[in-house]
Amino acid sequence: MAQATQAAEPGGWGVGAVLDVAHTSRGLALGQREKGLQLGHSDLSAAGPVGQALEARFTVAAHAHDGKVEAELEEAYLQTRSLPVGLQVRAGRFPSQIGYLNEQHPHADDFVERPLLYRAFLGGHWFDDGVRVNWTAPTPFYLRTGLEIFTGKQLVKEAARARSPGALTLSAKLGDDWGRSQSWQLGAAWLHNRREAAQHEEGADGGEAGHDHSHDHGHAHGAAFSGRNMVLLDAAWKWAPDGNNRERQLKVVGEWARVSGINRHARSSDTHEAQSLMAVWRWAAPWEAGVRLDWLKARSPHGDHFHNVRLREQSLMVAYKPTHAQTVRLQLTGQSGAKGVEGAVKRSVQLHYILSFGAHGAHSF
Repeated sequence: MAQATQAAEPGGWGVGAVLDVAHTSRGLALGQREKGLQLGHSDLSAAGPVGQALEARFTVAAHAHDGKVEAELEEAYLQTRSLPVGLQVRAGRFPSQIGYLNEQHPHADDFVERPLLYRAFLGGHWFDDGVRVNWTAPTPFYLRTGLEIFTGKQLVKEAARARSPGALTLSAKLGDDWGRSQSWQLGAAWLHNRREAAQHEEGADGGEAGHDHSHDHGHAHGAAFSGRNMVLLDAAWKWAPDGNNRERQLKVVGEWARVSGINRHARSSDTHEAQSLMAVWRWAAPWEAGVRLDWLKARSPHGDHFHNVRLREQSLMVAYKPTHAQTVRLQLTGQSGAKGVEGAVKRSVQLHYILSFGAHGAHSF
């Protein structure tokens, strides 16, 4: 069973780059792609050993935001290579491993935009400064548990109340194979956020980082809807006839999250909730097609009271991958049932191109 890994390239340092561009007919509500031809999550990375006991990875990501290209340090960490009894420690800046997608770079996703769950609750791709301790059990099936301690400043940019450390996560992954053709994985995570987002009455729509997130299409600008605790569950199943997933494969992934403790005025019924369900079918080596359904329900804080936020999203995509390094994707996305969130569109067409060079870490299951 293939599992996520960010190990350094064997035998020494490797350098890689990814170019991600997309043309978007209309920007989505809570989306991270602006209208027109824009640079998406493109990056330059380097990884390799640091002596016998450690390895390192550095990644600088660039993207378009408000007509300009912004760059940021996305990864800069050291990780142990050979601790006993299945332990591994990582320290520095890196993506949290909660959920099915967050640790994966966005350009490795199956759709142009991440699910509403990630865009609303994790800023699309939550990376932060901190420490991680993982334990992989010596079992015939895959079992990994982990603890992460972060500053939380990338999750909640502007805090009314903050404690140190700012965020803690506990997570577990369980997976195995069913014969040659099927494999599965279950995940559970808990995020404890100790930074209460500052409220801004002007134009607030649930934007919790100090500005109106319904107009944001940039990358990693913090959670649009945050709270003290989030529970996140994910499940994935893959089927490949005769075990040959390069030629044919069906992948089904579902995720659910609930956020509670929105602020000091919130009652137990004031929660955010989101679900995502996707299926991707590879019917020939270079061709894939997929469908994804997303639902978001949230409570937008306005002083000591809350407004309802609702949004549904449906996406259809077809992708052509002539080589391992190239992807051309056409996606149609519609949004409906919008309430309390600006910028919802009836439909948006996106043409997406990805070109990678050099070495990159393995992608998740």
